[in-house]
Order: sequence, then C-alpha cells, then structure tokens
Amino acid sequence: MPRYDYKPFAYATPPELRGAERERYPVLIVGAGPVGLAAAIDCALRGVKCVVLDDNNVVSLGSRAICWSKRTLEIMDRLGIGDRMVDKGVTWKVGRLFHREREVWNFDLQPEPGHKMPAFVNLQQYYVEQYLVERARDFPDLIDLRWKNRVTAVEQLGHGVRASVETPDGEYTIEAEWLIACDGARSSVRGMLGLDFEGKVFEERFLIADVEMQADFPSERWFWFEPPFHAGQSALLHKQPDNIYRIDLQLGWDADPDEEKKPENVIPRIERVIGHRDFSLDWVSVYTFQCRRLQRFVHDRVIFAGDSAHIVSPFGARGGNGGIQDADNLIWKLAMVVKGEAPESLIVSYDEERIFGADENIRNSSRATAFMTPKTEMEKIFRDSVLELADEQDFARKLVNSGRLSRPCSLAGFSLQTRAAGKQGLAVGSAMVDAPVQNGKTGWLLNHVGAGFTVMAVEADLPDAVPDALAKLFVTRDLSRRINGAVTLIDCDGIVADRYGEGMIYLIRPDQHVAARFASAEGHRITAAFERATGRR
Repeated sequence: MPRYDYKPFAYATPPELRGAERERYPVLIVGAGPVGLAAAIDCALRGVKCVVLDDNNVVSLGSRAICWSKRTLEIMDRLGIGDRMVDKGVTWKVGRLFHREREVWNFDLQPEPGHKMPAFVNLQQYYVEQYLVERARDFPDLIDLRWKNRVTAVEQLGHGVRASVETPDGEYTIEAEWLIACDGARSSVRGMLGLDFEGKVFEERFLIADVEMQADFPSERWFWFEPPFHAGQSALLHKQPDNIYRIDLQLGWDADPDEEKKPENVIPRIERVIGHRDFSLDWVSVYTFQCRRLQRFVHDRVIFAGDSAHIVSPFGARGGNGGIQDADNLIWKLAMVVKGEAPESLIVSYDEERIFGADENIRNSSRATAFMTPKTEMEKIFRDSVLELADEQDFARKLVNSGRLSRPCSLAGFSLQTRAAGKQGLAVGSAMVDAPVQNGKTGWLLNHVGAGFTVMAVEADLPDAVPDALAKLFVTRDLSRRINGAVTLIDCDGIVADRYGEGMIYLIRPDQHVAARFASAEGHRITAAFERATGRR
C-alpha cells in the first residue's frame, strides 16, 4: 500500500460549459506536473493570467523524480515552496561510488559555506506537486487550475491557439495567445502537432523500487558498479523522506518489464541489496534509457517544456531539474511579450538557450549510460581500468561516470548576453551564486532578484542614467554608503565581493542569470545591454 495519501483534487465545471462569457486567455498550460505548475506560478508572479488543464485529478503516482538540485531549489524558493521542499526532503551532498565491494571514490558537491539552498534534496515528486498546487491556490484570480480536463485537439490560429477539451460535463473549446505543452514524455499535444523526438533509445532497462523500511543508511548517494548482490550490473541507493529508500537495479535489455515488476520477482532482488529485514514495496516501475528531444521547442504559438520537449536517462538527475529550468527560462520572456514589453522574437531565445541545455543534459546522460553499461569488450576494459585507478589517481576519478549530476546551464555566448568587461567576477551567462546579505535582517542575495531585470553594483557606483524598468541593488560592506534609488545590502563577511568581484556591476535577468558584467559602466552601456537582453537589439 502506498505510503503517500493520494487525495483527488476537486473537479469543477469549466466556465465555458456554465454559459459564462468566452474569454481569450494570455497563456494556456497543458499538464499539471512540476513543470506546468511551476510555469503557472511564475506567470502569476509576473501578473499574467493562465489556465492549467490536466486530464487527471491527483498528483503523480510513485516517487518518480526525487533528486532536486541546488539551482532548482533556488527557482522553487523564488516561486514560494523552496523552504517546504528543504524542510520535508532529505538533504545530501556526498556521493559514494563502489566497484564490487570496494569504495572507489567519494565526492562533496557543496564544500563551501554561504548558500541558502543545499546541493541536493531528495523529495518524492508527489510532494513537490502537492506543494505547487497549494501554492497555485494563492493566486485565484491569475491561475485557473482545471482537473479532469483532457485536451483532444490543438489548432494554431496565427496569433493564438484553440484547444478542444473533454470533461465529465461535456466538451468545450478554449482560446489563448500562447499554449505551453508540459504534458510529459507521452505528450498528447506533441502528437496532435505531428511532432516526434529525435535521438537514441538505449538497449538498457532499470528497475525502480521504492522500499519503506527502518534503516540507518546515511543521507548520501550510493552507486555500485558490479556489486556482489547484483553481479555484472549496476545499482543505486537513495534515501527519501518517510523512511522510503529508492533502489535502482540494472536489468538488461532482455528483461520483461511486466514480469520484473511483479512482487515475487522484485522482493528477492531487494533482499539481496538490504538483507532480510522488514520492508514493504511502496512503488515499482521499469524504465528504458532514452536520450531524445524535439528538433525545436517553439512551434508558432505552441511551446514545449520539460519531458514533452526532451527526455533523458535518469542518472544525473537531469530530467525534472532540466524541466524546471525550462520554465524558469521561458516564463519571464513570455510575460514580457504578453504585456507588450518585448518583441515576440524574444521567444526564439527560449529555443536557442534551452535546446543547448537539453543537449548538454543528453550528452552527459548518454556518456553516463555508455560508462555504466559498456557494450563492447574494449568499453568494459576502459571502464574497469578507470575504476581500478580512481582509488589513487585524480585524473581517473574525473572519468568515473555514474551520472554527472545536474548543474545550472551556462548561457554564455548566446544572443541575449553582452560580452563581459573585466576579468574578475561571475561569468556572463552563469546562474547567480547565492551569498548571505543583510538588509535590516540577515537574508540571502537571491531573494532580492528575480522579479524583473536588476542592475547590481558590488562596491561600485551606479550611473544616474539607468533605465527605470531596472531594479537597483547596491552591495557593500560599508554601512555608511548608500546609492539613491537602490536597495542597499550589507555584504556579510565579504562573500558577495569574493564571488562577484569588488567594483563590478551586473545586469541580472529575471531568471537570475547574468546578462552583462561591467568593470565600470555608463548609463548608455547598461541600457544597451538591457535592450539586448530583452530582444530589442
């Protein structure tokens, strides 16, 4: 019996079937998983009304995505659920790699202090969806969340989209300026547009088993190559909340998924991993390694995000995290276009930047798959030699690949960024790095950016002629210094100056990426960078 208490969300008759006046919405979102819900909340935070359609009325069955990276937690914190995820989740930063019975290597993903969010949190996807649904309810005038509303057809209208929707009360049509497809790997919207993935399906299957038990395994990621309890294959162990442990076991391509999911076949495998102890199966699934994506994510007024746009093998925690970063990249751009603050061509940069991010994830996932499951004798000799040397040789440790864990994607060199001036500081295109600051009370730097574009000066003067649309931040260790019109943040222990460079000025995008960096700046240079970052130059 599942540990999580699945409570259905209430269905309500849509206004279109109650005789209400027809409304053309700015944004229609298909799919109320983590990506669709995050997109809806971000729309609301930016003052854009949206409708979310989902053909189900409960959160996802099974833990599914469990491993949420620091960057995703920072995005979720901006959306309003970061603290809940950390409080409920299992925080970890250490990974251990084993070859047979020998520990080959261990690593620390966040060795430095001064970050609000941890390196990773393990938290079942159903909790994340629950928190997002509850957060969405804070915006009743901006988010219309409709359960048991299944999209059956999508039609492009030139300057909008029309969707046909089936409900328990009948069918209706709905129109919007933009449609975001967040309906997963088996996206019905993708099929309605006649689109398909490009890429590779690997001849490899893994068993996922969520096991509830009392155990004292530490909050770490344990990965085995050829463990004694699962000879010749790979295995992974992760701790989750509620005394649930995720166990992944490589099965091989010839495995029958239906047979492997039967309890009488799963339980003996689990006992070989954890020994004969009291446990119960909470959820079991079998998945196939895939690394594929759409050729383009933007198709006129229909935009794809998350698994509907790309899918990767799960090792490295790049699926769910990549999808949340899709929404983070897209929604500020869409909001500016909807409100007439930027040209429609700005949406093209979503394609440019997130296809790059998807390809980075696919590349890392494909390499991990090849290392974990060598298909030739030479590949196996290479893998085993690397594992043998990694115990003592640093160069070999860098070659060990059980899934390069998700990191924020750099946007350096793409069209919205301005070439950096000065050699010190955070690179243009990078996601911001958090740091403790004070503004009346101790807080965090990232909590002061993200509502819109921000110009941030670190121990530097801001020019007078800064566009009114930009928020202004002045970060200093000198309690007596102030800049007119800027929010002053006190740099606790000089960590901001260390990470960003003294005397540097930054233009920060709404998704907390660096759009420009200046060693010194006149107003017209900041204005030019702002116009470039909003697609107007």
